[in-house]
Amino acid sequence: MASEFSSTETIIDVRTLKIEDYTDFAEAMSLAYEKIGGHPWTYDQIELLLKRFPEGQVCVTVNGKLVASALALVIDYEKFGDNHTYKQITGNGSFNTHDDEGDVLYGIDIFVHPDYRNLRLARRLYDARKEVCETLNLRAIVAGGRIPYYGKVADKYTPKEYINLVQSKDLYDPILTFQLSNGFHVKKVLRNYLTIDTQSRQYATLIEWNNIYYEDNEKLFNQRKSVIRLGLVQWQMRLYDSFNDLMNQAEFFVDAVSGYKADFVLFPEFFATPLMAEYNHMPEEVAIRHLAQFTPQIRDKFAELAVSYNINIITGSLPFRDDEDEHLYNISYLCRRDGSTDSYRKIHITPSESLSWGMVGGDDLRVYDTDCGKIGIQICYDVEFPELTRIQAEQGLSILFVPFLTDTQNGYNRVRRCAQARAVENEIYVAIAGCVGNLPKVNNMDIQYAQSAVFSPSDFQFPTTAVIAEATPNTEMTLICDVDLDLLKELHHKGSVRNLKDRRKDLYELKLKKT
Repeated sequence: MASEFSSTETIIDVRTLKIEDYTDFAEAMSLAYEKIGGHPWTYDQIELLLKRFPEGQVCVTVNGKLVASALALVIDYEKFGDNHTYKQITGNGSFNTHDDEGDVLYGIDIFVHPDYRNLRLARRLYDARKEVCETLNLRAIVAGGRIPYYGKVADKYTPKEYINLVQSKDLYDPILTFQLSNGFHVKKVLRNYLTIDTQSRQYATLIEWNNIYYEDNEKLFNQRKSVIRLGLVQWQMRLYDSFNDLMNQAEFFVDAVSGYKADFVLFPEFFATPLMAEYNHMPEEVAIRHLAQFTPQIRDKFAELAVSYNINIITGSLPFRDDEDEHLYNISYLCRRDGSTDSYRKIHITPSESLSWGMVGGDDLRVYDTDCGKIGIQICYDVEFPELTRIQAEQGLSILFVPFLTDTQNGYNRVRRCAQARAVENEIYVAIAGCVGNLPKVNNMDIQYAQSAVFSPSDFQFPTTAVIAEATPNTEMTLICDVDLDLLKELHHKGSVRNLKDRRKDLYELKLKKT
């Protein structure tokens, strides 16, 4: 049969199926299944299917002629489970199994006219199905997939062995190989699925594609958002007359950022050190311990502000003396807008912090649940150690907040470059916020340099520089920007490269020794 396809003039259209397409539909389906027998769906069946679920029936036309189609139902998957037959799923051709309140898009047919298979039209049909699944907020696409080349080697391999060889690309199957390349995975082998399919010896693969955008138990209020607004404070070091003056300045920034409906505000590392001026006549290791006496008050004030301004606050970092072991730590607090708090102790202490102040490192590394997903906190030097972020990424990290304090540009660039690397390596957003300016009369805190910024992974979904936004260098200001968590999901599954998925876990591993 001569194809109507012309390489010089071809118009391809993907659209929903119409009953007027039936003549072309029946012709294409008959030819597609010619080798295994069977008959096309009847006119009455297609008419019924279009009444039950019109948006789920898709076709491709080439120069106005229907040459490919994909049919589907929405089902309540729990009613069928993994052990079912094609007749059961389709209601023996009645389609009475379709359930508008179901959770799975079940593919009941897909075919391409043999003369048009060089156009890769099946990929367009699969993409259309995925779009239907996402639009209807269904958790997955499931189908029983034929394995037509299995019959050629059935005397040598079991179905399981055959599937494994196709997955490892040691064997090729025109249907299963295509499905695997389109993001489907095999859940199990089905027996006696389609009785007329002698090529597959009546076996089928139960394949599944998971909708990464699926939202379960939709709520009217307090839905988790995908677009998160971040506010960063680039804090100017200056002397203050009192503790209240310093906290009034902090509240000013919380008020300003919350006015833009931000979900988080991040303060820099050691932003409260101006309060050390009163103790500057003392040895540095003594003065910092006097500053630590303000830490509980600062934490409590930020916790109050988080609730009153309806914003999650990462409090920068502060010195903290633990009464149990009497050690001095560099601590950051997460003050959630629901009133709860968490804390993180800097793990890697710089030589200056150790020699000048006698600080020690913490040993608790985890992610924190918030109303905007899982976040992490690392303080300055910590971000220069890639192991920390990778461990947090394995725990579900989406946004890493890094309060920092650097005195020179080369120190700042260490933090910046490493933060950008962590964003790329772990497919996350990283926000860094630092202090700027000079602070006379406080030893060990003379000068600061910063350019606060928010970094993204590097792929087509993100800015070409992998920088979402950045502040003016060495100028007091706020930086406000949005990050989209759905883009991270898309990157994890569809990115040009997939750093997390492509790790060679058979060759190496990373583990946390203390939990």
